[in-house]
Order: sequence, then C-alpha cells, then structure tokens
Amino acid sequence: MNRDSDIYLVGLMGSGKTTIGRQIAKQLGRDCVDSDHEIVARTGVNIPTIFEIEGEAGFRRREARIIAEIVQRAGPPIVLATGGGVVLAEENRRLLRANGWVVYLDVSPRFLWARTRYDRNRPLLQVENPLARLEALYAARDPLYRESAHFVIRGGETPSHVLTQSLLKEFIRQCQPSM
Repeated sequence: MNRDSDIYLVGLMGSGKTTIGRQIAKQLGRDCVDSDHEIVARTGVNIPTIFEIEGEAGFRRREARIIAEIVQRAGPPIVLATGGGVVLAEENRRLLRANGWVVYLDVSPRFLWARTRYDRNRPLLQVENPLARLEALYAARDPLYRESAHFVIRGGETPSHVLTQSLLKEFIRQCQPSM
C-alpha cells in the first residue's frame, strides 16, 4: 500500500461511511464516491424502489457491477463509501482488499438503531423490530467486514472528525515503507 492507494470504507448502514469518507477525501484532496449514490444516479430511482422491483438479489447484482467498475478504474485515488451489504459477495471482498486500503467502521447495532430508526430509505430496516434486524445483520456481517479490512476502528460515540483524523494517521503510518 502507498499514499496513492484508494481508501474503501465498509460497515453497517448508518455507521458513518459517507460522512467520514467525505472528510477523509477533503483532507487528502480526493473525490469521495458513494456506491449507493452511484447506483441511484445510474438507475434514476431510489434504493427502496430497486429493492421493491428487483429484490435484494437484484440490488446486490447492481452493487457488484458498480464495485468492480470503481475499484478497477484508472485515475487518481479516491475514497469510496460502500453500501452496508457490499461484503456479502466474496468477489466484492476480494476486489476491495486487493485494490485499496479497506477500513471497517465498527459501530454497535444499538447506536445504529438510534441513528437510523426514522430513515425510510433503508429497506432492510422496514420491519417490525429494526433493532433486532440490525443485531442480526451485525452478527452475520461483522466477520465479513473484519475479513475484508486492513484496519478496524470503533465508531459511533466518537465524533466523525476525530475518527477521520485517527484514520488518516493510520493510513499514513501504514504507507510508510518497512525497514
């Protein structure tokens, strides 16, 4: 890894990937790309509509195409905020890990529930008990996030600007050539 490596943020929905991604990108003078926003821009409809028409499987196929395109593109380095389920596909995990520095924003389900409970744009949380759903998603995905990540940072209670600075310091540290 070097200072020209892309930075890819993974974690559950609401963990702050887009917010922190924008802050990191600004500090490094890079573009921040959000894979969910790319899907919406290309389809012209919101994610709940994609889920309604194509189901989660259809959305995941679109997501895999976007991830492959983004990580294999030529151009200046970027910061990528991925969707929460990006790690479900083994190929996505492989592509992310092989093509950039992957950071897992580990945030507790209870904190995520507090942050997302009124958000109607999260189709997986439109259930009777969204906290239980977040706990189940965390249990299933946490090992996959960890498998994908070069670095794990606990988020949630810590302000985003503090997390951003911690991530930048770690990125620079890991870019140093080993002696």
